[in-house]
Amino acid sequence: MIAKDILPLLAPIVIVQFLLLGYSIVHILRHNHYKMGNRALWLIVCIVGMNFIGPILYLLLGREDA
Repeated sequence: MIAKDILPLLAPIVIVQFLLLGYSIVHILRHNHYKMGNRALWLIVCIVGMNFIGPILYLLLGREDA
């Protein structure tokens, strides 16, 4: 496939990825309590594991229920 053919398919995925990352980072910075780990750990997990995995791990394992 040519790059211009792939771009319309990848654009929504990239947008969702950055929205999920942004939401996770904002949530980490605004809250002090986590199910497991601490703020520094979850920031590293979200930023290093940016390809959906880091933010999803935080939302499933680190985010404390209100």
